[in-house]
Amino acid sequence: MKKILGMTILLVVLCVAINLANDRFMSAVNQQNLTRQIALLAIFAIGEGIVILSGGIDLSVGSVIAFAGLFVAYAVSSFGMSPWTASLIVLGVCALIGLSHGALVTKLKLQPFIVTLCSMLVLRGLSRGLTQDETMGFGDKFESFRRLGNGDWLGIPTPVVILVVIAIIAHFFMRYTVYGRYLYAIGRNPDAARYSGVKVDRMQTGAYLACALLAGVAGILHASYTNSVQPATTGNAYELYAIAAAVLGGCSMRGGEGTVLGIVIGASVMRVMYNGIILVGIPTFYEFAVIGLVILIGVVADASVKRRAARVSKSARQPAKA
Repeated sequence: MKKILGMTILLVVLCVAINLANDRFMSAVNQQNLTRQIALLAIFAIGEGIVILSGGIDLSVGSVIAFAGLFVAYAVSSFGMSPWTASLIVLGVCALIGLSHGALVTKLKLQPFIVTLCSMLVLRGLSRGLTQDETMGFGDKFESFRRLGNGDWLGIPTPVVILVVIAIIAHFFMRYTVYGRYLYAIGRNPDAARYSGVKVDRMQTGAYLACALLAGVAGILHASYTNSVQPATTGNAYELYAIAAAVLGGCSMRGGEGTVLGIVIGASVMRVMYNGIILVGIPTFYEFAVIGLVILIGVVADASVKRRAARVSKSARQPAKA
């Protein structure tokens, strides 16, 4: 809870500072675009956070986003398929991708880093080969589908509404169901969880499934928002954004810690920082440097807290001297 409070204060301070530097920050247009960007990032960051919580990592998120968006655009332009039908199909494909990640990690005992790195490369290559590296889009057709990313509901951007629904479901699952507690237990100590009767392999596979599905949802929303998908650049380094948002939101890279609310706040901080970089006039070349520092600081802080907690626990167990 202290981490969430600290990140919330940081978010408020960032917003105030950026607004003082450039009052366009609080303009209606900028806030509409900013909240859409936050929602698009938070959706797949929640999936990444669930995997990290279970003690894993998924580096394929950006490629899944590109693949999902390209699949929908390609199916519509090449086969005359409805974008809604194509979206359902691609979500099924994303589910299979997540299941394959889980199977390779749990059944063959492969390292998550290697499995998802290979998947990242394979999916990016398939996306570029499928479209011959050409940008795909919807033109001025399928207005109802394009409103999925650009429209609003009662004045609230549609991606934000979708994020709220996903966040509520994920929060309820993680906080109030036994399976959510299982994920926390697996992240802290998978062997202890296994000896306690938890089906560790099944739960970890479910985490990768959720991550791939949410990346697919984000890819569909991204395609409808931008109305074009570029095979070589769409989703590039988005896995870094997701990891950074999760770490900022309180997820431990060791697993077993983190909340959905924290991840959403972490995603908000990431997007507000980027928006501030643009409005203040700082060169965007430094964006990845900022992301790298954020992840590094988060990991160092987590390691420091763990070390301090271990020392306190050890001193508490030692008998007091007479």
